[in-house]
Amino acid sequence: MIAQSAEAGAERGARRKEYHFIARYVRPCLSRMSLGLAIKFLGTVADLFLPWILAYMIDEVVPRRRIPLILGWGGVMVFCSAVAVSFNIAANRMSAAVARDITRVIRHDLFSKASCLSCAQIDRVTVPSLIARLSSDTYNIHRLLSGMQRMGVRAPILLLGGILMTFSLDPVLTLVMAGMLPFTLLVVYLVSRRGVPLYTSLQEAVDTMVRVVRENSAGIKIVKALSKTDDERRRFARANEEMTRRERKANIIMGITNPAMFLFLNLGLVAVIIVGAYRVNAAQTQAGVILAFLTYFTIILNATLSITRMFVMYSRGRASADRIAEILALPEDLRLGQRDHVDSGFHISFEDVSFSYTANPEQRPLLEGISFALKRGETLGILGETGSGKSTVLQLLLRFYDAAGGRIRVNGDDIRGIPPGEFYRLFGVAMQKDVLFADTIRENVGFGRDLSEDELRRALRFAQAEQFVDDMAQGPDTPLSSRGANLSGGQRQRLLIGRALATCPEILILDDSSSALDYRTDAELRRALRDHFAGTTTIIVAQRVSSVMQADRIMVLERGRIIGYGTHRELLAGCALYREICESQMGAAEAGGAGGARV
Repeated sequence: MIAQSAEAGAERGARRKEYHFIARYVRPCLSRMSLGLAIKFLGTVADLFLPWILAYMIDEVVPRRRIPLILGWGGVMVFCSAVAVSFNIAANRMSAAVARDITRVIRHDLFSKASCLSCAQIDRVTVPSLIARLSSDTYNIHRLLSGMQRMGVRAPILLLGGILMTFSLDPVLTLVMAGMLPFTLLVVYLVSRRGVPLYTSLQEAVDTMVRVVRENSAGIKIVKALSKTDDERRRFARANEEMTRRERKANIIMGITNPAMFLFLNLGLVAVIIVGAYRVNAAQTQAGVILAFLTYFTIILNATLSITRMFVMYSRGRASADRIAEILALPEDLRLGQRDHVDSGFHISFEDVSFSYTANPEQRPLLEGISFALKRGETLGILGETGSGKSTVLQLLLRFYDAAGGRIRVNGDDIRGIPPGEFYRLFGVAMQKDVLFADTIRENVGFGRDLSEDELRRALRFAQAEQFVDDMAQGPDTPLSSRGANLSGGQRQRLLIGRALATCPEILILDDSSSALDYRTDAELRRALRDHFAGTTTIIVAQRVSSVMQADRIMVLERGRIIGYGTHRELLAGCALYREICESQMGAAEAGGAGGARV
Protein backbone atom coordinates (compact mmCIF):
# COMPACT_ATOMS: atom_id res chain seq x y z
CA MET A 1 0.00 0.00 0.00
CA ILE A 2 2.78 2.40 0.94
CA ALA A 3 4.66 1.61 -2.29
CA GLN A 4 1.50 2.11 -4.35
CA SER A 5 0.81 5.43 -2.60
CA ALA A 6 4.38 6.61 -3.21
CA GLU A 7 4.14 5.55 -6.85
CA ALA A 8 0.84 7.40 -7.27
CA GLY A 9 2.33 10.50 -5.64
CA ALA A 10 5.33 10.38 -7.97
CA GLU A 11 2.99 10.08 -10.96
CA ARG A 12 0.95 13.09 -9.80
CA GLY A 13 4.13 15.07 -9.29
CA ALA A 14 5.35 14.19 -12.79
CA ARG A 15 1.97 15.19 -14.23
CA ARG A 16 2.05 18.57 -12.44
CA LYS A 17 5.60 19.15 -13.68
CA GLU A 18 4.55 18.31 -17.23
CA TYR A 19 1.49 20.60 -17.09
CA HIS A 20 3.56 23.45 -15.66
CA PHE A 21 6.21 22.93 -18.33
CA ILE A 22 3.71 23.04 -21.23
CA ALA A 23 1.71 25.93 -19.72
CA ARG A 24 4.83 28.06 -19.37
CA TYR A 25 5.49 27.91 -23.11
CA VAL A 26 1.86 27.99 -24.25
CA ARG A 27 0.92 31.06 -22.19
CA PRO A 28 2.61 33.68 -24.47
CA CYS A 29 0.73 32.25 -27.48
CA LEU A 30 -2.70 32.04 -25.82
CA SER A 31 -4.19 34.92 -27.82
CA ARG A 32 -3.11 33.40 -31.16
CA MET A 33 -4.29 29.98 -30.05
CA SER A 34 -7.65 31.37 -28.91
CA LEU A 35 -8.21 33.05 -32.28
CA GLY A 36 -7.28 29.88 -34.11
CA LEU A 37 -9.55 27.77 -31.89
CA ALA A 38 -12.44 30.20 -32.44
CA ILE A 39 -11.98 29.94 -36.22
CA LYS A 40 -11.75 26.16 -35.95
CA PHE A 41 -14.94 26.12 -33.84
CA LEU A 42 -16.91 28.11 -36.45
CA GLY A 43 -15.66 25.91 -39.28
CA THR A 44 -16.59 22.75 -37.36
CA VAL A 45 -20.08 24.04 -36.55
CA ALA A 46 -20.60 24.81 -40.25
CA ASP A 47 -19.62 21.18 -40.96
CA LEU A 48 -22.20 19.93 -38.48
CA PHE A 49 -25.08 21.78 -40.12
CA LEU A 50 -24.62 20.11 -43.52
CA PRO A 51 -26.31 16.74 -42.71
CA TRP A 52 -29.11 18.52 -40.84
CA ILE A 53 -29.80 20.76 -43.84
CA LEU A 54 -29.69 17.72 -46.15
CA ALA A 55 -32.24 15.88 -44.00
CA TYR A 56 -34.49 18.96 -43.92
CA MET A 57 -34.31 19.30 -47.72
CA ILE A 58 -35.14 15.60 -48.29
CA ASP A 59 -38.03 15.49 -45.83
CA GLU A 60 -39.47 19.04 -46.06
CA VAL A 61 -38.24 20.98 -49.12
CA VAL A 62 -38.07 18.40 -51.92
CA PRO A 63 -41.66 17.12 -51.39
CA ARG A 64 -42.91 20.70 -52.07
CA ARG A 65 -41.24 20.62 -55.53
CA ARG A 66 -40.39 24.33 -55.38
CA ILE A 67 -37.17 24.84 -57.36
CA PRO A 68 -36.27 28.30 -55.93
CA LEU A 69 -36.57 26.90 -52.39
CA ILE A 70 -34.42 23.89 -53.30
CA LEU A 71 -31.79 26.17 -54.90
CA GLY A 72 -31.88 28.48 -51.89
CA TRP A 73 -31.21 25.68 -49.41
CA GLY A 74 -28.61 24.27 -51.78
CA GLY A 75 -26.92 27.65 -51.70
CA VAL A 76 -26.94 27.53 -47.90
CA MET A 77 -25.20 24.13 -48.06
CA VAL A 78 -22.58 25.54 -50.46
CA PHE A 79 -22.02 28.50 -48.15
CA CYS A 80 -21.62 26.22 -45.10
CA SER A 81 -19.19 24.04 -47.06
CA ALA A 82 -17.13 27.07 -48.10
CA VAL A 83 -17.06 28.37 -44.52
CA ALA A 84 -16.07 24.93 -43.18
CA VAL A 85 -13.24 24.46 -45.70
CA SER A 86 -11.80 27.98 -45.54
CA PHE A 87 -12.04 28.29 -41.76
CA ASN A 88 -10.50 24.87 -41.16
CA ILE A 89 -7.61 25.62 -43.55
CA ALA A 90 -6.98 28.98 -41.86
CA ALA A 91 -7.14 27.42 -38.38
CA ASN A 92 -4.77 24.60 -39.39
CA ARG A 93 -2.23 27.09 -40.73
CA MET A 94 -2.43 29.08 -37.49
CA SER A 95 -2.06 25.96 -35.34
CA ALA A 96 1.00 24.88 -37.34
CA ALA A 97 2.56 28.34 -36.89
CA VAL A 98 1.86 28.36 -33.13
CA ALA A 99 3.26 24.83 -32.70
CA ARG A 100 6.34 25.80 -34.72
CA ASP A 101 7.00 28.93 -32.62
CA ILE A 102 6.48 27.18 -29.27
CA THR A 103 8.69 24.26 -30.28
CA ARG A 104 11.40 26.67 -31.45
CA VAL A 105 11.43 28.37 -28.02
CA ILE A 106 11.46 25.00 -26.22
CA ARG A 107 14.35 23.78 -28.37
CA HIS A 108 16.24 27.04 -27.77
CA ASP A 109 15.75 26.87 -23.99
CA LEU A 110 16.66 23.19 -23.91
CA PHE A 111 19.88 23.83 -25.86
CA SER A 112 20.72 26.81 -23.63
CA LYS A 113 20.10 24.73 -20.51
CA ALA A 114 22.17 21.84 -21.87
CA SER A 115 25.01 24.30 -22.55
CA CYS A 116 24.92 25.45 -18.92
CA LEU A 117 24.85 22.01 -17.33
CA SER A 118 27.86 21.03 -15.29
CA CYS A 119 30.03 18.19 -16.52
CA ALA A 120 28.70 16.05 -13.66
CA GLN A 121 25.11 16.62 -14.80
CA ILE A 122 26.02 15.86 -18.41
CA ASP A 123 27.72 12.66 -17.23
CA ARG A 124 24.49 11.62 -15.50
CA VAL A 125 22.13 12.55 -18.37
CA THR A 126 24.60 11.51 -21.14
CA VAL A 127 25.19 13.37 -24.39
CA PRO A 128 23.19 10.90 -26.58
CA SER A 129 20.16 11.44 -24.34
CA LEU A 130 20.51 15.21 -24.71
CA ILE A 131 20.68 14.81 -28.50
CA ALA A 132 17.52 12.66 -28.49
CA ARG A 133 15.68 15.17 -26.30
CA LEU A 134 16.67 18.03 -28.59
CA SER A 135 15.56 16.15 -31.71
CA SER A 136 12.93 13.43 -31.37
CA ASP A 137 11.41 14.66 -28.09
CA THR A 138 10.92 18.22 -29.33
CA TYR A 139 9.42 16.78 -32.53
CA ASN A 140 6.91 14.84 -30.42
CA ILE A 141 6.04 18.06 -28.57
CA HIS A 142 5.52 19.79 -31.93
CA ARG A 143 3.16 17.04 -33.06
CA LEU A 144 1.28 17.21 -29.76
CA LEU A 145 0.79 20.99 -29.91
CA SER A 146 -0.20 20.97 -33.58
CA GLY A 147 -2.51 17.96 -33.23
CA MET A 148 -4.23 19.25 -30.11
CA GLN A 149 -5.07 22.53 -31.83
CA ARG A 150 -6.30 20.85 -35.00
CA MET A 151 -8.10 17.83 -33.57
CA GLY A 152 -8.43 18.85 -29.93
CA VAL A 153 -11.23 21.27 -30.84
CA ARG A 154 -12.66 19.76 -33.98
CA ALA A 155 -13.01 16.13 -32.81
CA PRO A 156 -14.87 16.81 -29.51
CA ILE A 157 -17.15 19.35 -31.21
CA LEU A 158 -17.95 16.90 -34.00
CA LEU A 159 -18.55 14.15 -31.45
CA LEU A 160 -20.75 16.13 -29.06
CA GLY A 161 -22.29 18.26 -31.80
CA GLY A 162 -23.12 15.18 -33.84
CA ILE A 163 -24.86 13.63 -30.84
CA LEU A 164 -26.82 16.85 -30.19
CA MET A 165 -27.84 17.12 -33.86
CA THR A 166 -29.02 13.52 -33.95
CA PHE A 167 -30.85 14.08 -30.67
CA SER A 168 -32.73 17.00 -32.24
CA LEU A 169 -33.69 14.76 -35.17
CA ASP A 170 -34.66 11.61 -33.23
CA PRO A 171 -33.91 11.19 -29.51
CA VAL A 172 -34.65 7.46 -29.52
CA LEU A 173 -32.12 6.66 -32.25
CA THR A 174 -29.58 8.92 -30.57
CA LEU A 175 -29.86 7.02 -27.30
CA VAL A 176 -29.38 3.75 -29.17
CA MET A 177 -26.19 5.03 -30.80
CA ALA A 178 -24.88 6.85 -27.69
CA GLY A 179 -25.16 3.66 -25.65
CA MET A 180 -21.89 2.48 -27.18
CA LEU A 181 -19.89 5.64 -26.43
CA PRO A 182 -19.04 4.83 -22.77
CA PHE A 183 -17.35 1.61 -23.91
CA THR A 184 -15.22 3.48 -26.47
CA LEU A 185 -14.19 6.16 -23.96
CA LEU A 186 -13.25 3.47 -21.43
CA VAL A 187 -10.99 1.80 -24.02
CA VAL A 188 -9.31 5.15 -24.81
CA TYR A 189 -8.70 5.88 -21.11
CA LEU A 190 -7.25 2.46 -20.27
CA VAL A 191 -5.02 2.31 -23.33
CA SER A 192 -3.68 5.84 -22.89
CA ARG A 193 -2.75 5.12 -19.25
CA ARG A 194 -0.74 2.15 -20.43
CA GLY A 195 0.77 3.99 -23.37
CA VAL A 196 2.67 6.80 -21.57
CA PRO A 197 5.14 4.49 -19.71
CA LEU A 198 5.66 2.52 -22.92
CA TYR A 199 6.58 5.63 -24.89
CA THR A 200 8.90 6.77 -22.10
CA SER A 201 10.64 3.40 -22.38
CA LEU A 202 10.76 3.83 -26.17
CA GLN A 203 12.51 7.21 -25.87
CA GLU A 204 15.11 5.62 -23.59
CA ALA A 205 15.75 3.06 -26.34
CA VAL A 206 16.13 5.98 -28.77
CA ASP A 207 18.81 7.39 -26.42
CA THR A 208 20.70 4.10 -26.66
CA MET A 209 20.38 4.06 -30.44
CA VAL A 210 21.74 7.61 -30.70
CA ARG A 211 24.65 6.66 -28.42
CA VAL A 212 25.58 3.65 -30.55
CA VAL A 213 25.40 5.63 -33.80
CA ARG A 214 27.35 8.53 -32.29
CA GLU A 215 30.11 6.28 -30.95
CA ASN A 216 30.35 4.38 -34.22
CA SER A 217 30.53 7.51 -36.38
CA ALA A 218 33.12 9.12 -34.08
CA GLY A 219 35.25 5.98 -34.04
CA ILE A 220 34.76 4.91 -37.67
CA LYS A 221 38.50 4.98 -38.39
CA ILE A 222 39.47 2.68 -35.52
CA VAL A 223 36.52 0.40 -36.34
CA LYS A 224 37.81 -0.01 -39.89
CA ALA A 225 41.45 -0.26 -38.83
CA LEU A 226 40.69 -3.13 -36.43
CA SER A 227 38.20 -4.82 -38.79
CA LYS A 228 35.40 -4.50 -36.25
CA THR A 229 32.73 -3.47 -38.76
CA ASP A 230 30.78 -6.70 -38.28
CA ASP A 231 30.91 -6.34 -34.48
CA GLU A 232 29.61 -2.79 -34.72
CA ARG A 233 26.84 -3.91 -37.05
CA ARG A 234 25.81 -6.51 -34.49
CA ARG A 235 25.91 -3.91 -31.70
CA PHE A 236 23.77 -1.57 -33.79
CA ALA A 237 21.42 -4.45 -34.64
CA ARG A 238 20.91 -5.17 -30.92
CA ALA A 239 20.10 -1.53 -30.18
CA ASN A 240 17.87 -1.34 -33.25
CA GLU A 241 16.05 -4.56 -32.32
CA GLU A 242 15.47 -3.34 -28.76
CA MET A 243 14.07 -0.03 -29.99
CA THR A 244 11.89 -1.88 -32.52
CA ARG A 245 10.65 -4.24 -29.81
CA ARG A 246 9.63 -1.39 -27.52
CA GLU A 247 8.02 0.54 -30.36
CA ARG A 248 6.15 -2.56 -31.49
CA LYS A 249 4.87 -3.15 -27.97
CA ALA A 250 3.74 0.48 -27.62
CA ASN A 251 2.08 0.45 -31.05
CA ILE A 252 0.28 -2.83 -30.33
CA ILE A 253 -1.15 -1.44 -27.10
CA MET A 254 -2.15 1.86 -28.69
CA GLY A 255 -3.42 -0.01 -31.78
CA ILE A 256 -6.13 -1.69 -29.72
CA THR A 257 -8.19 1.49 -29.82
CA ASN A 258 -9.03 1.57 -33.55
CA PRO A 259 -10.56 -1.91 -33.86
CA ALA A 260 -12.34 -1.45 -30.52
CA MET A 261 -13.81 1.85 -31.75
CA PHE A 262 -14.95 0.31 -35.01
CA LEU A 263 -16.48 -2.63 -33.15
CA PHE A 264 -18.52 -0.59 -30.68
CA LEU A 265 -19.57 2.13 -33.11
CA ASN A 266 -20.53 -0.32 -35.86
CA LEU A 267 -22.58 -2.28 -33.35
CA GLY A 268 -24.27 1.01 -32.56
CA LEU A 269 -24.83 1.66 -36.27
CA VAL A 270 -26.42 -1.76 -36.75
CA ALA A 271 -28.69 -1.08 -33.80
CA VAL A 272 -29.60 2.36 -35.24
CA ILE A 273 -30.51 0.87 -38.65
CA ILE A 274 -32.61 -1.89 -37.10
CA VAL A 275 -34.46 0.44 -34.73
CA GLY A 276 -34.73 3.07 -37.47
CA ALA A 277 -36.31 0.59 -39.86
CA TYR A 278 -38.99 -0.24 -37.30
CA ARG A 279 -39.61 3.47 -36.61
CA VAL A 280 -39.87 4.35 -40.34
CA ASN A 281 -42.27 1.44 -40.81
CA ALA A 282 -44.32 2.74 -37.89
CA ALA A 283 -44.23 6.31 -39.34
CA GLN A 284 -42.42 7.54 -36.22
CA THR A 285 -39.52 8.97 -38.27
CA GLN A 286 -38.62 9.79 -41.88
CA ALA A 287 -36.12 8.51 -44.47
CA GLY A 288 -34.22 11.82 -44.49
CA VAL A 289 -33.63 11.47 -40.76
CA ILE A 290 -32.17 7.99 -41.26
CA LEU A 291 -29.90 9.35 -44.02
CA ALA A 292 -28.79 12.19 -41.75
CA PHE A 293 -28.16 9.67 -38.98
CA LEU A 294 -25.88 7.67 -41.25
CA THR A 295 -23.95 10.85 -42.15
CA TYR A 296 -23.72 11.91 -38.52
CA PHE A 297 -22.60 8.42 -37.62
CA THR A 298 -19.70 8.76 -40.08
CA ILE A 299 -18.86 12.15 -38.53
CA ILE A 300 -19.00 10.71 -35.01
CA LEU A 301 -16.90 7.71 -36.06
CA ASN A 302 -14.21 9.93 -37.63
CA ALA A 303 -14.27 12.21 -34.58
CA THR A 304 -13.78 9.23 -32.27
CA LEU A 305 -10.89 7.96 -34.38
CA SER A 306 -9.38 11.46 -34.28
CA ILE A 307 -9.65 11.42 -30.49
CA THR A 308 -7.88 8.06 -30.54
CA ARG A 309 -5.02 9.47 -32.63
CA MET A 310 -4.97 12.46 -30.32
CA PHE A 311 -4.45 10.20 -27.31
CA VAL A 312 -1.59 8.44 -29.11
CA MET A 313 0.05 11.83 -29.77
CA TYR A 314 -0.67 12.85 -26.20
CA SER A 315 0.99 9.71 -24.84
CA ARG A 316 4.15 10.29 -26.87
CA GLY A 317 4.09 14.03 -26.26
CA ARG A 318 3.61 13.63 -22.53
CA ALA A 319 6.52 11.20 -22.28
CA SER A 320 8.71 13.64 -24.24
CA ALA A 321 7.48 16.61 -22.17
CA ASP A 322 8.51 14.80 -18.98
CA ARG A 323 11.98 14.16 -20.40
CA ILE A 324 12.44 17.77 -21.53
CA ALA A 325 11.03 19.15 -18.27
CA GLU A 326 13.51 16.95 -16.39
CA ILE A 327 16.43 18.74 -18.07
CA LEU A 328 14.96 22.24 -17.72
CA ALA A 329 14.26 21.61 -14.03
CA LEU A 330 17.84 20.55 -13.21
CA PRO A 331 19.21 22.89 -10.54
CA GLU A 332 22.32 24.96 -11.10
CA ASP A 333 25.05 22.58 -10.03
CA LEU A 334 27.99 24.97 -9.89
CA ARG A 335 26.49 27.82 -7.88
CA LEU A 336 28.29 31.12 -7.46
CA GLY A 337 29.49 31.47 -3.90
CA GLN A 338 30.67 34.39 -1.81
CA ARG A 339 33.85 36.13 -2.92
CA ASP A 340 36.64 34.75 -0.74
CA HIS A 341 39.96 36.55 -1.27
CA VAL A 342 43.28 35.80 0.37
CA ASP A 343 46.47 37.77 -0.41
CA SER A 344 48.72 34.77 -0.90
CA GLY A 345 51.00 36.20 -3.58
CA PHE A 346 50.28 33.25 -5.86
CA HIS A 347 48.50 33.32 -9.19
CA ILE A 348 47.15 29.75 -8.89
CA SER A 349 47.00 27.63 -5.76
CA PHE A 350 45.52 24.23 -4.88
CA GLU A 351 44.97 23.72 -1.15
CA ASP A 352 44.57 20.05 -0.15
CA VAL A 353 42.15 19.36 -3.01
CA SER A 354 40.34 16.04 -3.29
CA PHE A 355 37.82 14.85 -5.87
CA SER A 356 35.87 11.80 -7.03
CA TYR A 357 33.58 11.37 -10.03
CA THR A 358 31.24 9.18 -7.97
CA ALA A 359 29.37 9.98 -4.76
CA ASN A 360 30.20 6.60 -3.22
CA PRO A 361 31.96 7.35 0.10
CA GLU A 362 33.49 3.87 0.19
CA GLN A 363 35.31 4.41 -3.11
CA ARG A 364 38.80 5.89 -2.97
CA PRO A 365 38.90 9.49 -4.32
CA LEU A 366 40.40 9.96 -7.77
CA LEU A 367 42.45 12.91 -6.47
CA GLU A 368 43.53 13.30 -2.86
CA GLY A 369 45.70 15.84 -1.06
CA ILE A 370 46.62 17.89 -4.16
CA SER A 371 48.47 21.03 -3.07
CA PHE A 372 50.70 23.32 -5.13
CA ALA A 373 51.08 27.03 -5.90
CA LEU A 374 52.30 28.99 -8.92
CA LYS A 375 53.34 32.61 -9.19
CA ARG A 376 52.34 34.67 -12.19
CA GLY A 377 54.36 33.72 -15.26
CA GLU A 378 55.53 30.37 -13.91
CA THR A 379 55.09 27.09 -15.77
CA LEU A 380 53.91 23.81 -14.27
CA GLY A 381 54.33 20.51 -16.07
CA ILE A 382 52.21 17.53 -15.02
CA LEU A 383 53.30 13.96 -15.69
CA GLY A 384 51.91 10.63 -14.61
CA GLU A 385 50.56 7.31 -15.70
CA THR A 386 47.29 6.98 -17.57
CA GLY A 387 44.41 7.47 -15.14
CA SER A 388 46.53 9.19 -12.50
CA GLY A 389 44.31 12.31 -12.57
CA LYS A 390 46.34 14.71 -14.72
CA SER A 391 43.41 15.99 -16.84
CA THR A 392 41.15 16.00 -13.78
CA VAL A 393 43.41 18.58 -12.12
CA LEU A 394 42.82 20.87 -15.11
CA GLN A 395 39.06 20.26 -15.10
CA LEU A 396 38.93 21.26 -11.43
CA LEU A 397 40.96 24.39 -12.14
CA LEU A 398 38.52 25.30 -14.94
CA ARG A 399 35.63 24.51 -12.58
CA PHE A 400 34.06 21.95 -14.87
CA TYR A 401 33.57 20.10 -11.59
CA ASP A 402 33.67 21.34 -8.01
CA ALA A 403 36.27 19.83 -5.74
CA ALA A 404 34.94 17.52 -3.02
CA GLY A 405 37.40 18.98 -0.53
CA GLY A 406 39.96 21.75 -0.27
CA ARG A 407 40.11 25.05 -2.18
CA ILE A 408 41.36 26.26 -5.53
CA ARG A 409 42.33 29.90 -5.83
CA VAL A 410 43.14 32.13 -8.78
CA ASN A 411 44.62 35.57 -8.01
CA GLY A 412 43.84 34.81 -4.38
CA ASP A 413 40.10 34.31 -5.02
CA ASP A 414 38.30 31.03 -4.39
CA ILE A 415 37.15 30.09 -7.91
CA ARG A 416 33.67 29.23 -6.56
CA GLY A 417 33.15 32.95 -5.89
CA ILE A 418 34.32 34.30 -9.27
CA PRO A 419 31.52 35.05 -11.79
CA PRO A 420 31.81 32.73 -14.84
CA GLY A 421 32.14 35.59 -17.36
CA GLU A 422 35.04 37.08 -15.44
CA PHE A 423 36.59 33.71 -14.61
CA TYR A 424 36.75 32.11 -18.06
CA ARG A 425 38.22 35.23 -19.68
CA LEU A 426 41.42 34.45 -17.79
CA PHE A 427 42.05 31.20 -19.65
CA GLY A 428 43.34 29.98 -22.96
CA VAL A 429 42.72 26.25 -23.27
CA ALA A 430 43.73 23.47 -25.66
CA MET A 431 42.24 20.26 -24.30
CA GLN A 432 43.22 16.68 -24.99
CA LYS A 433 40.04 15.94 -26.98
CA ASP A 434 39.23 19.40 -28.26
CA VAL A 435 37.03 20.00 -31.30
CA LEU A 436 37.37 21.90 -34.55
CA PHE A 437 34.05 22.90 -36.07
CA ALA A 438 32.84 22.73 -39.67
CA ASP A 439 33.81 26.33 -40.44
CA THR A 440 36.81 28.26 -41.71
CA ILE A 441 40.20 28.29 -40.00
CA ARG A 442 39.63 31.98 -39.18
CA GLU A 443 36.38 31.25 -37.35
CA ASN A 444 37.80 28.22 -35.55
CA VAL A 445 40.76 30.19 -34.21
CA GLY A 446 38.77 33.35 -33.49
CA PHE A 447 35.88 31.37 -32.00
CA GLY A 448 33.49 34.34 -31.97
CA ARG A 449 36.05 36.78 -30.56
CA ASP A 450 36.33 39.03 -33.67
CA LEU A 451 40.09 38.83 -34.00
CA SER A 452 41.83 41.37 -36.20
CA GLU A 453 44.03 40.09 -39.02
CA ASP A 454 47.15 40.90 -36.97
CA GLU A 455 45.83 39.03 -33.91
CA LEU A 456 44.92 36.02 -36.04
CA ARG A 457 48.34 35.98 -37.71
CA ARG A 458 50.06 36.35 -34.35
CA ALA A 459 48.19 33.38 -32.87
CA LEU A 460 48.90 31.18 -35.90
CA ARG A 461 52.59 32.16 -35.93
CA PHE A 462 53.16 31.42 -32.24
CA ALA A 463 51.28 28.12 -32.57
CA GLN A 464 53.58 27.12 -35.49
CA ALA A 465 50.54 26.96 -37.80
CA GLU A 466 51.10 30.01 -40.02
CA GLN A 467 53.13 28.23 -42.69
CA PHE A 468 50.75 25.36 -43.42
CA VAL A 469 47.74 27.72 -43.29
CA ASP A 470 49.36 30.01 -45.89
CA ASP A 471 50.09 27.00 -48.07
CA MET A 472 46.37 26.30 -48.35
CA ALA A 473 44.52 27.69 -51.36
CA GLN A 474 42.29 30.02 -49.32
CA GLY A 475 44.63 30.62 -46.40
CA PRO A 476 42.79 31.39 -43.14
CA ASP A 477 39.47 31.29 -45.02
CA THR A 478 39.93 27.61 -45.88
CA PRO A 479 36.85 25.65 -44.75
CA LEU A 480 37.39 22.75 -42.38
CA SER A 481 35.41 19.54 -42.15
CA SER A 482 33.69 18.62 -38.90
CA ARG A 483 36.31 17.85 -36.22
CA GLY A 484 39.00 19.00 -38.67
CA ALA A 485 38.86 15.74 -40.62
CA ASN A 486 40.63 17.33 -43.61
CA LEU A 487 43.73 18.11 -41.50
CA SER A 488 46.49 15.97 -40.08
CA GLY A 489 46.73 15.38 -36.34
CA GLY A 490 49.59 17.84 -35.94
CA GLN A 491 47.81 20.52 -37.95
CA ARG A 492 44.69 20.14 -35.80
CA GLN A 493 46.70 20.48 -32.61
CA ARG A 494 48.46 23.60 -33.82
CA LEU A 495 45.17 25.28 -34.72
CA LEU A 496 43.78 24.38 -31.28
CA ILE A 497 46.86 25.87 -29.62
CA GLY A 498 46.43 28.96 -31.81
CA ARG A 499 42.85 29.27 -30.54
CA ALA A 500 44.17 29.13 -26.96
CA LEU A 501 46.83 31.79 -27.60
CA ALA A 502 44.60 34.14 -29.61
CA THR A 503 43.69 36.52 -26.79
CA CYS A 504 46.97 36.41 -24.81
CA PRO A 505 45.40 34.73 -21.76
CA GLU A 506 46.55 35.13 -18.16
CA ILE A 507 46.52 31.36 -17.73
CA LEU A 508 47.36 28.92 -20.53
CA ILE A 509 46.33 25.28 -20.23
CA LEU A 510 47.73 22.71 -22.64
CA ASP A 511 46.36 19.25 -21.97
CA ASP A 512 48.51 16.82 -23.95
CA SER A 513 48.00 19.20 -26.88
CA SER A 514 51.39 18.66 -28.52
CA SER A 515 51.42 14.86 -28.63
CA ALA A 516 51.05 14.84 -32.44
CA LEU A 517 53.85 17.39 -32.99
CA ASP A 518 57.34 16.36 -33.99
CA TYR A 519 60.17 17.24 -31.60
CA ARG A 520 61.34 20.20 -33.67
CA THR A 521 57.90 21.81 -33.88
CA ASP A 522 57.34 21.10 -30.18
CA ALA A 523 60.61 22.82 -29.32
CA GLU A 524 59.75 25.85 -31.48
CA LEU A 525 56.35 26.07 -29.80
CA ARG A 526 57.95 26.03 -26.34
CA ARG A 527 60.44 28.69 -27.46
CA ALA A 528 57.57 30.91 -28.70
CA LEU A 529 55.78 30.51 -25.36
CA ARG A 530 58.96 31.40 -23.47
CA ASP A 531 59.74 34.48 -25.58
CA HIS A 532 56.25 35.95 -26.12
CA PHE A 533 54.15 34.74 -23.18
CA ALA A 534 56.53 35.31 -20.27
CA GLY A 535 53.73 36.83 -18.15
CA THR A 536 51.35 33.94 -18.76
CA THR A 537 51.04 31.24 -16.15
CA THR A 538 51.16 27.95 -18.02
CA ILE A 539 50.10 24.44 -17.05
CA ILE A 540 51.15 21.66 -19.41
CA VAL A 541 49.95 18.08 -19.19
CA ALA A 542 52.16 15.88 -21.33
CA GLN A 543 53.27 12.34 -21.97
CA ARG A 544 56.73 13.42 -23.17
CA VAL A 545 59.28 14.53 -20.62
CA SER A 546 60.84 16.85 -23.20
CA SER A 547 57.65 18.94 -23.23
CA VAL A 548 57.86 19.78 -19.50
CA MET A 549 61.45 19.22 -18.37
CA GLN A 550 62.30 22.94 -18.59
CA ALA A 551 59.22 24.04 -16.62
CA ASP A 552 59.64 25.92 -13.32
CA ARG A 553 57.88 23.10 -11.51
CA ILE A 554 56.99 19.56 -12.49
CA MET A 555 54.30 17.61 -10.66
CA VAL A 556 54.27 13.81 -10.88
CA LEU A 557 50.98 12.06 -10.11
CA GLU A 558 50.38 8.44 -9.25
CA ARG A 559 46.87 7.14 -8.49
CA GLY A 560 45.62 10.64 -7.70
CA ARG A 561 48.43 11.60 -5.32
CA ILE A 562 51.48 13.82 -5.76
CA ILE A 563 54.59 11.65 -5.49
CA GLY A 564 56.99 14.22 -6.88
CA TYR A 565 57.09 18.03 -7.12
CA GLY A 566 60.07 20.16 -8.12
CA THR A 567 62.41 20.93 -10.98
CA HIS A 568 63.68 18.41 -13.49
CA ARG A 569 66.97 17.86 -11.63
CA GLU A 570 65.26 17.65 -8.23
CA LEU A 571 62.86 14.99 -9.49
CA LEU A 572 65.63 13.00 -11.15
CA ALA A 573 67.30 12.83 -7.78
CA GLY A 574 64.23 12.24 -5.62
CA CYS A 575 61.37 10.69 -7.64
CA ALA A 576 61.81 7.13 -8.89
CA LEU A 577 58.81 7.22 -11.24
CA TYR A 578 59.97 10.44 -12.90
CA ARG A 579 63.48 9.05 -13.31
CA GLU A 580 62.04 5.86 -14.82
CA ILE A 581 59.93 7.85 -17.32
CA CYS A 582 62.91 10.00 -18.30
CA GLU A 583 65.22 7.05 -18.81
CA SER A 584 62.62 5.14 -20.86
CA GLN A 585 62.10 8.12 -23.17
CA MET A 586 65.52 9.78 -23.32
CA GLY A 587 68.11 7.38 -21.98
CA ALA A 588 69.95 7.72 -18.68
CA ALA A 589 72.73 9.97 -19.98
CA GLU A 590 70.46 12.48 -21.76
CA ALA A 591 67.99 12.56 -18.88
CA GLY A 592 70.73 13.43 -16.43
CA GLY A 593 72.29 16.07 -18.64
CA ALA A 594 69.09 17.75 -19.84
CA GLY A 595 67.85 20.99 -18.34
CA GLY A 596 68.46 24.61 -18.94
CA ALA A 597 66.15 27.51 -19.39
CA ARG A 598 62.53 27.02 -18.53
CA VAL A 599 59.65 26.91 -21.01
